Amino acid sequence: MKVAVLKGGRSLERQVSLRSGARVEDALESLGHEVVPVDAGDDLVRRLKHARPDVAFIALHGADGEDGTVQELLEIIGIPYTGPGVAACRRAMDKPAAKEIMRAAGVPTPEWVSFSQTAFSQLGAADALEEIEALLGFPLVVKPARGGSSLGVRFAASRDEVPRAIVSALSYDDRVMLERHVRGRELAVSVLDGNPLPIVEVRPRDEDLYSYDARYEIGRTEFICPAQLEPDVAAAVRDAAVATWRAIGCEGFARVDLILGDDGPQVLEVNAVPGLTDTSLLPMAAEAGGLPFEELCDRIVELALKRSRAAA
Repeated sequence: MKVAVLKGGRSLERQVSLRSGARVEDALESLGHEVVPVDAGDDLVRRLKHARPDVAFIALHGADGEDGTVQELLEIIGIPYTGPGVAACRRAMDKPAAKEIMRAAGVPTPEWVSFSQTAFSQLGAADALEEIEALLGFPLVVKPARGGSSLGVRFAASRDEVPRAIVSALSYDDRVMLERHVRGRELAVSVLDGNPLPIVEVRPRDEDLYSYDARYEIGRTEFICPAQLEPDVAAAVRDAAVATWRAIGCEGFARVDLILGDDGPQVLEVNAVPGLTDTSLLPMAAEAGGLPFEELCDRIVELALKRSRAAA
């Protein structure tokens, strides 16, 4: 089978995407597939039309890869692709929009507010910090409304720290989200075809909280998989993850990130195209569930073709 592996691109997560793509390429080649590596650029459609792959394996992270952009193009030129569809990618990429969907579906998620760069720079949103504090309290987490890999995420322990954190987040996106900080254990549940894989607990060093480097440099973060949880707690975590997957409308594979606090699991966000590097959580969870990386990639391709046949 001819598989085009889409990687790289122009997003701030380009380097991680290149690593994900290279690992996927090696896995698919070891299984006997004909692999066409494609660093996504302005010749993407032309290269895909020339190669005419049977399926595209999307290993693009961030803008263009996770927001539905490349998925739309693939649908237009008629190439099946891995992972969630256009609408689900759009929902997952926009954190405040995804949280609205979670709330409507009854999925617990930390309280938040969101506003645009225009609201901050031209309409005086900073003067609403008193009301934000009353709603969210301190500490809180400031994030770009769209994006991943902890890029632009800042922890604000007091009102004085919020403006600088907002400016930092707005350098990554034109909208910002302020979210109540929930103290607890950081968990991730990868979902494959609607089924949760073993839960991963992420334990970064205190100084590496919300750090991009800690996510991808070996030794900076401790990962426990399967996470050591009581059976009823583990069931609640898996249920929250699967409920989120369904509410967002995911297909194929995705990863749901949660915090396990005193009141149980709360969902933070959904990653429509999670990392596939040697430190990434989805491959780790699959391996713990008895699914080696090569078989995981093969399964992901099978699911893409299955969806394409069902839509035909």
